[in-house]
Amino acid sequence: MRTSRLFMALMASLGAALLSATPAAAQTNMKINISIAQNSHQGVAIDTFAREVEKRTGGRYKIQAFYSGSLGGERESVEAVQLGTQELTFTSTGPVPNFVPEVAILDIPFLFRDYAHARSTLDGPIGQDLLGKFPSKGIVALAWGENGFRHMTNSKRAVNAPDDLKGLKMRTMENPVHIQAYKAFGIIPTPMAFPEVFTALQQGTVDGQENPLSVITSAKFEQVQKHLSLTGHVYSPALLLMNKAAWDKLPAADKQAFSEAAKEAVKANRARVDDDERKAVADLRSKGMNVVENLDKGKFQATLGPTYADFGKKFGQDNIDRIRNYK
Repeated sequence: MRTSRLFMALMASLGAALLSATPAAAQTNMKINISIAQNSHQGVAIDTFAREVEKRTGGRYKIQAFYSGSLGGERESVEAVQLGTQELTFTSTGPVPNFVPEVAILDIPFLFRDYAHARSTLDGPIGQDLLGKFPSKGIVALAWGENGFRHMTNSKRAVNAPDDLKGLKMRTMENPVHIQAYKAFGIIPTPMAFPEVFTALQQGTVDGQENPLSVITSAKFEQVQKHLSLTGHVYSPALLLMNKAAWDKLPAADKQAFSEAAKEAVKANRARVDDDERKAVADLRSKGMNVVENLDKGKFQATLGPTYADFGKKFGQDNIDRIRNYK
C-alpha cells in the first residue's frame, strides 16, 4: 500500500513537472510600417490593425509597428513585402502601379466626385476586382484604406488657376499617371520618396508638393510651405498589404482574424481622415498658411483634355466611365 501511494505521488509529481515544462503557444512576430508620423491617419490604421490582430488571435501574433519611414519609403516597403523581408505595410497607391499596373487607373485626376463616391467604389465590385490582381505579384491586399484627396502646396505663389502652376518644381510620387498629368499643368515633376520631402522643401530643392490634408498637417509642411490650394486633383487610396507567403501560412481562422482586423483598421483610418478634413484648413491658416479654397476645378480639368484622351486609350474609356459613374 505504502509503495503504491509512493508510486502515485511520484507520478503526480512527474506529471506536474511535465506540465510546467510544456511551452506556451508560440508567438509570431510581424512588422508593419508607414512612411509618415504615428500621429496620423495612417498611424491610426496600423495601430488599430496591430491591436485587433493581437486581440483576435489571443496574442499569438504580435504586429510591431514602425513609423516615419524608419523602414524606408513606400516603394521600398512594397518591395520588401513582395520579397518577404517584411510581412506587412500600409501605403498610399502612389508606388503600387509599379507592382500591380491595373491600380494606376485610380490615379487619374478628378476621377472621383467625393469621399462617398471613392469609398463606395473601392468597397464595391470595382475595388474588390482590383484587390484580386495582387496575389499573382506575391502580395495579398487585405483592404482598401485611404490617404485622401490631394491638394497642392508651394513656397512661391498662390495657385488660383492652372497657369499659376507653370514652372513650379513639385515633388511627386513615383507614379507615371500623376507625372503625366502634372506635366500637362506645366509643373516640373520631381519624384521623391516621402521621408526626403520635408528637407527638400526646407532647402528649396523643390518648390512644392501635393498631398491630402491629413498628410500636410501630420508632416508639418506649414513650416516650409506658404501657399495651399485645395485643388482636390487626385483621390489617393491606401492599401494594407501582406506578403503572400506569410498569408498562405496562416490557418483559416487566423486569415479571418487578419481580414477582420484590416476592416477595423480601415474604419479608424477613414474616421481620422474625416476628422482631419474638418479641422485642417483653420489649423493651417492659424499657423500662417495662405489657403485658396474656391478654385474652378473645371479649368484644371479642361487643361488635361489631351491627357484624358491618352488615359482613355491606355486604360479603356469604358473602364474610366465605369468608375466615374459608379453609384
